[in-house]
Amino acid sequence: MKEKWVFAFITLVIGFMIAIQFQTTKEPVIRDTRDIRELRAEVLSEQEKRQELTQEMEQIQSLIEQYEQSVDNLGGEVTTVIENQIEEMRAEAGLTEQEGSGVVITITSLYNDQYFGQDRFIPSPDVFRFLINELNIYGADEIAVGNERIITTSAFRDVNQMTYLNNRRLPPLPIEVKVLSNDPERLHNHMLVSASVDFFEIEGYELSIEMVEEIQIPAFDQTPRVRFMEEVKEE
Repeated sequence: MKEKWVFAFITLVIGFMIAIQFQTTKEPVIRDTRDIRELRAEVLSEQEKRQELTQEMEQIQSLIEQYEQSVDNLGGEVTTVIENQIEEMRAEAGLTEQEGSGVVITITSLYNDQYFGQDRFIPSPDVFRFLINELNIYGADEIAVGNERIITTSAFRDVNQMTYLNNRRLPPLPIEVKVLSNDPERLHNHMLVSASVDFFEIEGYELSIEMVEEIQIPAFDQTPRVRFMEEVKEE
């Protein structure tokens, strides 16, 4: 009888080990196969996000201190603080003109209009989206395509094979893309070797990239429309 219990125990142990081995084989360990450049890029991206959050927290804390000081002062200047904050919010939303140093990208045709008729057309929305994304990645602060300011709700659309931005048709070639940046040299160097240059060339267009000390970016001159948002009411 004792031998039967021993045999049963050994069988149970062996079955348990086989089950563990089968589960390990069934679910292999997934390893991170990214190279050093990808990991460094991700770390840099997270550091930039952290820096942006820190700056936002400092701005909010400074605003709170201004409100507190205004309330403490007799005849306080709460109205002035609020007006200044509204003006800052308008600037962040792209509703005011901006000036500074940056980069001007001029889009022209690679071909002679006499043979190809290329100048009668403008690049597709897809390559414009790619260009704007790369500009934002490399440090653009404010962007305007032609006379159209890029804001958070801006969108490139194809309407009858014509490219529209902010629900307006873009002008014919040449088109200027004006970009403000805190580090124009870095932005300029990145864009010279960017993938956008190749993508535009594939469609038959050339990008001329120039660093400029003084640029004027127009304000968004339409009424911003906010959708899918509701007022939060206090209980």
